[in-house]
Amino acid sequence: MPKPLVIVESPAKARTLTRFLGDRYRVEASYGHVRDLPESAADVPKEIKGKSWGRLGVDTDGDFTPYYVVPTDKKKYIQLLKTAMKDASEVILATDPDREGESISWHLKQVLKPKVPVRRIVFHEITEEAITAALGEPRVDVDENLVRAQESRRILDRLYGYTLSPVLWKKVQTGLSAGRVQSVAVRLIVEREEERMAFRTASFWDLEAKIRAEDREFTATLVRLGDQRIASGKDFNAQAQLVGKGVRVLDQAQTHALADALSRNLPWTVTSVEEKPFTQRPAPPFTTSTLQQDGNRKFGFSAERTMQVAQRLFQGVDLGGGDIEGLISYHRTDSTTLSDKALREAGEAVTQMYSADFYKGPRQYQTKVRNAQEAHEAIRPTDFRRTPQSLERVLEGDELRIYDLIWKRAIASQMADARMLRTSVEITGTGSDRQTAVLTASGKAIEFSGYLRAYVEGSDDPAAELDEKETLLPKLTAGEKVYPPDNLEARLVVAGVDEKSHQTTPPPRFTEASLVKRLEEEGIGRPSTYAPTVATIQRRGYVTRQGKAMVPSFTAFAVTRLLREHFGDYVDVGFTAEMEEILDRISNGEKDWLDFMREFYRGDGKHHGLEHLVEDKGQEIAYPVIHVCDDPDTGLPVRVRIGRYGPFLQIGDTAQEGPRASVPADLAPAELTCEKALALLKAKADGPRELGDHPTTGEKIYVMLGRFGPYVQLGETPTDKKADKPRRASLGRDFSEDTIALDEALKLLSLPRDLGPAQDGEPIVANIGRFGPYVKKGDDFRSLAPEDDVYTVTLERAQEIMAQEKKSIRRQRSAAKELRALGAHPDSGAPVRILDGRYGPYVTDGETNASLPKGMAPNAVTMEEAKAMLEARAGSSKGPRRKVAKKAPPKRAAKKSKARAAAGA
Repeated sequence: MPKPLVIVESPAKARTLTRFLGDRYRVEASYGHVRDLPESAADVPKEIKGKSWGRLGVDTDGDFTPYYVVPTDKKKYIQLLKTAMKDASEVILATDPDREGESISWHLKQVLKPKVPVRRIVFHEITEEAITAALGEPRVDVDENLVRAQESRRILDRLYGYTLSPVLWKKVQTGLSAGRVQSVAVRLIVEREEERMAFRTASFWDLEAKIRAEDREFTATLVRLGDQRIASGKDFNAQAQLVGKGVRVLDQAQTHALADALSRNLPWTVTSVEEKPFTQRPAPPFTTSTLQQDGNRKFGFSAERTMQVAQRLFQGVDLGGGDIEGLISYHRTDSTTLSDKALREAGEAVTQMYSADFYKGPRQYQTKVRNAQEAHEAIRPTDFRRTPQSLERVLEGDELRIYDLIWKRAIASQMADARMLRTSVEITGTGSDRQTAVLTASGKAIEFSGYLRAYVEGSDDPAAELDEKETLLPKLTAGEKVYPPDNLEARLVVAGVDEKSHQTTPPPRFTEASLVKRLEEEGIGRPSTYAPTVATIQRRGYVTRQGKAMVPSFTAFAVTRLLREHFGDYVDVGFTAEMEEILDRISNGEKDWLDFMREFYRGDGKHHGLEHLVEDKGQEIAYPVIHVCDDPDTGLPVRVRIGRYGPFLQIGDTAQEGPRASVPADLAPAELTCEKALALLKAKADGPRELGDHPTTGEKIYVMLGRFGPYVQLGETPTDKKADKPRRASLGRDFSEDTIALDEALKLLSLPRDLGPAQDGEPIVANIGRFGPYVKKGDDFRSLAPEDDVYTVTLERAQEIMAQEKKSIRRQRSAAKELRALGAHPDSGAPVRILDGRYGPYVTDGETNASLPKGMAPNAVTMEEAKAMLEARAGSSKGPRRKVAKKAPPKRAAKKSKARAAAGA
């Protein structure tokens, strides 16, 4: 008997809906987008291959008609859906409630061409109640305005990338890419680094007095001397110039004299005590952006990782006994509002868990984001009674941490304000030259914790953090005296006066959290684009990470400077935000998409379009260089250029003149000072520093500087590139190229050490690897104990280590540390994970393992990239497959994967 066919994006979502709907409906997955613009020349449809715009997949000569293709890996899913549709009474499109979801529904309708009725349903949480309500209120068709807005974005991004990227290939480096949001994000990071490069440090001093009152000690800071305020960091600009008015800058000698005078001129007097009550409001519930920011701040998660976890929590979690349900509302949203139902349930939960004192009625928050989609809700639990503690046996790892964050933030948003009391104290003494010195101290006490009982930003344990939110001062009254420390009868005594040196600091580099916040504040991108943008700029080498800080590469500098100089509007924050506003107007039916495309690409009479701008610029676009300084000896410029193998320094105006030197890969642009650049060039010109001769072979030993840092080398570098390379060893963190001695170099070059044969005749080797010193026999490794020295460990000791730790090491291997869970494989449904293995991070689906390419960060890998790596590994003919399961795959499947790999080659 025919029954409705419900189509969703993912298998996980399909499984959850199947449990709710039972056998009354058939639920199938589309596995994401089913059509897109052609990605490669091979994908371009035959009817447009000969067109000048064929590679774009967009008719730029006509009305910007897009030509969509079904990717090869999606054809089987389309066929499955067509088969399922034959027995369907109607088709219900149940994709996500945003532009992307609306677009997928539209493409499904175009590709499947159903002859039965089609309905569209939307829901913001995957619960039985929400699904039932959505089925009761279906739409008769997809929202054409939303579809057109998403299609306009896709076409816009294609025109932007395919027009500007070739300019970067010609003028900077092959393989680079430009993107509408990506390039602006890179510009923000580069300009922050430029600010750091231009920054000059200012130094200043002040005093801190430790004052003891009974059993409590507090700190008072010098703020005024006579009628002048003591300088602080905010009184200096980025060029170290004093900009504050009526300010006194103390040096070390003056500070010392002042500290001595204050210590001698006791007692001091408490001249003012002021108490002011204030309230602190809770933050609104999470949006996509603020969830990504807190995930990064609290757990160090990338934006992409946080969103993948949220996706799993939204799509459905097995709560046991076959009960599968979504735990959070839709996670791609820029709204901070909650539905009436959610407000009511949150209020009940607050009253039950914390008492009625903590609930003062529902709180609704005004969304501050430009062009927010208020039809969506903020991210919240689907059931507020489901506390994080109640799910500890169901959720683990990342899922529990992110759910805990969402639950606490949503609950706290409906709780009462925290009431606090701020105390400000002023203490006066006499300094040098009999000037009045004023010191101040401040404290904060919590009178009513309110929402802080549930959620403290940046804290895992709100209850424990409440104490740290307080800075308690002893009870003080005006007129009290502060005496020397030897006055045993005094209530207030000076425990010490410390002279403090300070320096101004450059503006901090962006973290993922602060970058996402800035993009959102400027109206650049949308909730669905933040995580992919941040991941893309890292994956393409524009940005590297130092801890949480995002450091731009020299390539990012070159690209940004070229685009900023010649295509300024297209990487301008205001212009990009304006484009987002226009796209939002298209989604609301207020702007014609075709008019916008014509203006953007062809111009509008007042402004050049992108097409003509690139044509007009032509040869005037110069190779972008990064000026460091002028050589003090020759007066010629010292510059960084981007070469085939990375950035290099050069003296001179053209690519042909002057000496060159590679820039170390870990050297940030702001850290490349003139002195450092000249030192690198001098070291390259002088050649490697000779440390001495090897005592056995007589070969010279040199210390050299390469792209990946300093190293020592035994013997000369051969001129014949096919000849064997000389032995080399990295200096690592233990040695410096300026101070390393011959004996230390000999120790480094002695590795790997051949300790001799084991009892079975196989040699045992000692060496230092990625995870520290180890011994190895064949393919079997053992880490050395802390008391063992890799340079002196004996064969006998190595054999003991190999024998004693054999079982435990095997257990460790079988439980490789999980770095990330990417989710279900789009084809097989198997969980795809990134693990930290013996030889570095690798991706696995439980059947095939594939190592991550060198330099690819685990937190930047997408599911599409992981899938491609697994397919390439499975189809490799270079050697046996590295399997986790013992059972061999069917021969037919193996042949198919080899054919696929060959076709890809």
